[in-house]
Amino acid sequence: MKSIWIIALPALLGSLSLDGADQANPPGAGQTKSIAEAIDAGCAFLMERQNSDGSWGSAHQTKGLNIFAPVPGSHRAFRLAVTALSLSALLETKGKDPNYRKVIARGKEHLFEKLPQLRRATPMALYNVWAHSYALQALHRFERMETDPKEMDRIRKLMTHQVDMLGKYESIDGGWGYYDFRAQTKQPSGSSISFVNATGLVALKEAEQSGVKVPSKMINRALEAIKRQRLPDHSFLYGEYLKYRPRRGINRPAGSLGRSHACNYALQLWGDESVTPEVHKLCLDRLIKRNGWLDMGRKRPIPHESWFAVAGYFFYYGHLYASFCIESLPERERQKFQQELSDILLPLQEKDGSWWDYPLYDYHQQYGTAMALMSLKRCQGSSTLN
Repeated sequence: MKSIWIIALPALLGSLSLDGADQANPPGAGQTKSIAEAIDAGCAFLMERQNSDGSWGSAHQTKGLNIFAPVPGSHRAFRLAVTALSLSALLETKGKDPNYRKVIARGKEHLFEKLPQLRRATPMALYNVWAHSYALQALHRFERMETDPKEMDRIRKLMTHQVDMLGKYESIDGGWGYYDFRAQTKQPSGSSISFVNATGLVALKEAEQSGVKVPSKMINRALEAIKRQRLPDHSFLYGEYLKYRPRRGINRPAGSLGRSHACNYALQLWGDESVTPEVHKLCLDRLIKRNGWLDMGRKRPIPHESWFAVAGYFFYYGHLYASFCIESLPERERQKFQQELSDILLPLQEKDGSWWDYPLYDYHQQYGTAMALMSLKRCQGSSTLN
């Protein structure tokens, strides 16, 4: 079992070693930075770590515990997913800052150059689904900020292509997975994975909001796949292949902390009325009160080695989608959760301005930083692009 593109993302480094945990303050330590200061430091890190071709991340920082990542396709997917996440974070936080104009423009052109060629690495490794999803979200943010009709049309055309690619790699179960351990067929035969479905559905809703046509059959199949993986206690199976083992640790509330918010948010976006503010608040309370289950997995170098089979890369992914759920609450009910979420994230910022949760080649600082930035932006109460 592996998650976010990481094995995949999540959105999925640097000159760091596995003892990088020493750089961060322990959770709950006295906070000296405000959210605004932390965001500035995180954005400065992304600016400094952008590659010369406009992308973020690389296949460097190899180690003896690398994940299954057939070359070169896996790293093309990782790099594009991380680049898209980094751009989304910068657009949300520094979209109007002239100091970041060139950084954002270079990243945008990298997406336009490389996304049309992206495919799965092998019939077994479909990490590209993360890149297609996060690219849609970055392109949506570009489209919302654009005023030139011709450029808006160019953006929408690339978004349409990414929607088509998600359709091409849709699982026969509905939704998406990032491995096909079954038959490795043209249409992937691998299991539908709950949070991958959620990631895709959130991205497809943003594409629809940008005026891009999204096939209703693809949406409905992904929604049904998530619903089949939803448990009565508002946890979600890791993947549909675990449906006969629903009480396995990774499927229980502590193991689902990093997935529940993404799945709930995706269902709500597409009109599932069973996901109410009360459901969001229940799951957010779990995340806050049981955060240690996620934190114990953070920075461990082996996937799923922690309690409840939590992997390090669950951490910032889970908090990002929790912040989306907070944003969906009635305004008067957000502040408590915004404060609690920022109290978790701020002490974890590294001295170099980054955040990271799992050592993944040279991708983890970038995706962790991007996810933390977008989460903290929502803790400020103003994530919309003006």
